[in-house]
Amino acid sequence: MSKHFRPWKIDETHLLPPSVQDYVAEDHLSRLIVSVVRESLDLSEIAGSYTSGLGQPPFDPQMMTALLLHSYASGLYSSRRLASATVERADLMMIVAGDPPDFRTISDFRKRHLKALAALFVQVLKLAEKAGLVKLGHVALDGTKIKANAS
Repeated sequence: MSKHFRPWKIDETHLLPPSVQDYVAEDHLSRLIVSVVRESLDLSEIAGSYTSGLGQPPFDPQMMTALLLHSYASGLYSSRRLASATVERADLMMIVAGDPPDFRTISDFRKRHLKALAALFVQVLKLAEKAGLVKLGHVALDGTKIKANAS
């Protein structure tokens, strides 16, 4: 007697295409980052730098910021790896909403807004302090160099 398997419906089409958000859990980090970027962070410095109406419209600064924050939290630092991950990973597909930027676009956005993105770190720390997740204080590191023989 042979074992019965569940049918593999690889060629079956859907009546309506599924949303990318359906593949990401409700408590996933990417959903938290998107909600924080959309509701709590002040991106006026980044958005205000786009004044020219010439050329193709740029990607939404909120989407690009959420993409970079999620990539840093996930350990993706290379713009090329991040660009390929936006078409391979469901959490990043959700952030870019199926319209992934090119690696050069990611790199140029990072270079162009480096100071503004560094200022976002302070905003995120203040949000974490407000939520009671961290306590801000002083951290001191000792950089004393001592000559020693390791053998």
